[in-house]
Amino acid sequence: MNKLSDLRKSYEQGELDENLAANEPMVQFKQWLDHALASKVPEPNAMTVATVGADGRPSTRIVLIKGFDERGIVWFTNYDSRKGQELAVNPHAALQFHWVELERVVRIEGQVVRVDAAESDAYYQSRPLDSRLGAWASPQSQVISSRSVLVANAAKAALQHGLHPQRPPHWGGYRLLPEAWEFWQGRKSRLHDRLSYRLQDGSWFKQRLAP
Repeated sequence: MNKLSDLRKSYEQGELDENLAANEPMVQFKQWLDHALASKVPEPNAMTVATVGADGRPSTRIVLIKGFDERGIVWFTNYDSRKGQELAVNPHAALQFHWVELERVVRIEGQVVRVDAAESDAYYQSRPLDSRLGAWASPQSQVISSRSVLVANAAKAALQHGLHPQRPPHWGGYRLLPEAWEFWQGRKSRLHDRLSYRLQDGSWFKQRLAP
């Protein structure tokens, strides 16, 4: 059995030149995300969301990006979940995409706001029925005695809301408003490429970081 300290990988798939990278980080992100989609990497839309609670302790979880534009990055969740409670007291977060097969990482930091009700309603209604009912059934992040609680809650939600459930008031979207980006491309000999974008006076400032 290999020891963890013996595991090695040489990163040789690509490079990231600051002179060729986009001047706008959202443009660069779209290029990389489109490449991840075209390359059919597993769950290219999966991202880590890191938040910090009132106690100063960080926590992370995986969620799925559901949209992005010049305003920011959007995902949907239960507002009463741990991440929702932490964002209520500290509305800032860090996101990370890791496309292992492409040897790429994207990190994004910024303020987080709730999307408006109409946007949350529209996305909720686009979800499969089971997922819409699941939003009613799961008291996310709360302790439950067994899985049977979820099954019973789902059955109750189906009887109560039928085939056309409305969005629960405790469920909806968040948008991270980017203030900082980092794009990481693995390179040989651990001399990785790292590009940082920082928002300064309304414009993005791009610079290279040491690996």
